[in-house]
Amino acid sequence: MRFLSRYSALSLARRALTAARWSRAWRAAEPRAAYDVIVIGGGGHGLATAYYLAGRHGIRRVAVLERSYIGSGNAGRNTTLVRSNYQLDGNTQFFEHSLKLWEGLSHELNYNVMLSQRGQLVLAHGPGQFDVLARKGNIMRLNGIDAQLMDRAEVGRLLPFLDYSASCRFPIYGGLFQPRAGTARHDAVVWGYARAADRLGVDIIENCEVGAILREGDAVVGVETNRGRILAGRTAICVAGHSSRLAAMVGLRLPVESHLLQAFVTEPIKPFLDHVVSFGAELFYISQSDRGGMVFGGHIDGFNSYTQRGQLAKARTVAECAVALIPAMSRLRILRHWAGIQDMTPDGSPFIGRAPLRNLYLNAGWCYQGFKATPATGWCLAHTIAHDEEHPLIRHLSLDRLREANGYDEYGLGLKTYRQ
Repeated sequence: MRFLSRYSALSLARRALTAARWSRAWRAAEPRAAYDVIVIGGGGHGLATAYYLAGRHGIRRVAVLERSYIGSGNAGRNTTLVRSNYQLDGNTQFFEHSLKLWEGLSHELNYNVMLSQRGQLVLAHGPGQFDVLARKGNIMRLNGIDAQLMDRAEVGRLLPFLDYSASCRFPIYGGLFQPRAGTARHDAVVWGYARAADRLGVDIIENCEVGAILREGDAVVGVETNRGRILAGRTAICVAGHSSRLAAMVGLRLPVESHLLQAFVTEPIKPFLDHVVSFGAELFYISQSDRGGMVFGGHIDGFNSYTQRGQLAKARTVAECAVALIPAMSRLRILRHWAGIQDMTPDGSPFIGRAPLRNLYLNAGWCYQGFKATPATGWCLAHTIAHDEEHPLIRHLSLDRLREANGYDEYGLGLKTYRQ
């Protein structure tokens, strides 16, 4: 009987392995001859746009074209931060709308995106920075956004492991805390949007690289791909750092430069960093993943590249920031690192909306802030495509704003804008 039981168990296991296979989360769709809308780019922004087109506007003849696999670009190469601590009018409302969408996204998609609202603290390392953060916090609170200004003692109670010594490289004066900020799991986000869009009838076509964008006069009518020609009533470009290359296919020269943005993760350790922390002395940010690794990043590399490989000089600067802020970081080994391709704009803000050519829509120039904007970008771009008119939340992010001297320099600390 013991032999028979063991044999039966082995037989059942073999049957399970051969007969019961994992079902696909979305179909391996073949491209059709034509669609109402083509979205180029299978990252978070492209998938969110397709999902909201189908779910909110009833446009279901939609194709998402991804040259590799879903989430292979910047969607899988970021530090997963979500927040709405912005201070320029327009940006404040847009990113708060995005955070509210994040808060309901797992329920919306019926897929756990692992949103962790652990809070983000932006540190001040001088009285001038502290005043700027106080101003930002007041603007946030006036817009109904959570914000807490903390002095040095309050920061010390929240984060006792920072360097507060008399000999520290960067003294800590205080910080601005947003309790609702946090992180989300980047791969879960793209998988959730992909599955939900597929169930609404959207075709997600992987390994489909666009080689040309087709024009008839001043209108875009479709694309030429390695899987054949696909016609469309409307076409949207959502390809992050490759935006300028796609736009050049129709003769558009975008005011963007493509740079590498590196990120790092250490070996796993026991949980001790409960929040996201941003280092005010340099563009540096750090959090601890659910696996225990310390995830952190910094400024872009100072040269143009499409390699998705970072350079040692920037890695050294980021490591110096980590140790200056948290001395215990010096004991950790870096497990891996990666680089995303950022399309940087002159004022640090993106372009979303209609292009100069009819039936073409752009979503580009996200600099450091693309992941946190994923839900709101999809929401607003879908509205823009469906109605051929920009959503009110993105009217300040038009492509021609720099020509009209309407820059949105959020990274200039919001002390001035160029609007007239």
